[in-house]
Amino acid sequence: MEQTILPKSQTIKNNPFWYKLKQNKMTWVGIIILGVIVLFSFLVPFISPYNPDKIDLVNKFMPPSADHWFGTDEVGRDIFTRIFYGARLSLGVGLLVIAIASLIGIVIGSISGYIGGVVDTIIMRFVDMVLAFPSLILAMALAAVLGPNLQNAMIAIAIVKVPVYIRLARAEALGLKEKLFVKAAETFGIGKGIILIKHIIPNAIAPVIIQATLDVGDTILLIATLGFLGLGAQPPTPEWGAMISIGWTYLLTYWWYPVFPGVFLFLAAGALNLIGDGIRDVLDPKSAR
Repeated sequence: MEQTILPKSQTIKNNPFWYKLKQNKMTWVGIIILGVIVLFSFLVPFISPYNPDKIDLVNKFMPPSADHWFGTDEVGRDIFTRIFYGARLSLGVGLLVIAIASLIGIVIGSISGYIGGVVDTIIMRFVDMVLAFPSLILAMALAAVLGPNLQNAMIAIAIVKVPVYIRLARAEALGLKEKLFVKAAETFGIGKGIILIKHIIPNAIAPVIIQATLDVGDTILLIATLGFLGLGAQPPTPEWGAMISIGWTYLLTYWWYPVFPGVFLFLAAGALNLIGDGIRDVLDPKSAR
């Protein structure tokens, strides 16, 4: 049986998402880097014989070697092991915070844009108030007020991120409520709640997804920053920012301690930004040629 080879134009038409994604080489660089980090984070219990929290003062500040690939810290814990256990925490928390913030944002933003009136005014004044502060300063203040731990740091960052998604969803809802299919639903007497759930929110998702993919890397950096400042994960939790916070004081004598967590923080954030850029190019209609 002869194999039918579709012309390039037909391939693009049948599967435009994967075609555009394959064309973006930098996106695949990000996918590969992130994939390697995620893979090692799951394999680390089988690769490394060390417990990430076990203290071994006899082997403290050991340089990188065959026994300890990335060296050890001030209490003898294996840095390689802690970095990849920390990858689970940093990546998981980053994704969870953005998922929660984007979900809350799209619901509130859609309500604000579609309902309008006093509801819209109250919501947007709150959004304007939050966005008036630099995101890092506000996250630091909220984390300090709530208390220095990882859960409160997550809440603080989510509060900082939500207004961005509210604005995006509101802008989409303002346009969608003037569309013919929404006007037709209103004419037939369908309730505003049903219209929101079935028409407004599903059609407002695309720009929120694009922003969310771009925000994951920034969120991981914020989590690490709060950890570095002592407002995030607390010792002995193997979180990258907390590791750098302690390790940087030993930079001139035991360089491997802060350098390796910093390198992986940079790689993860950079990879997520590359992936976010690629997904934006695929999903954003304005990027189509």
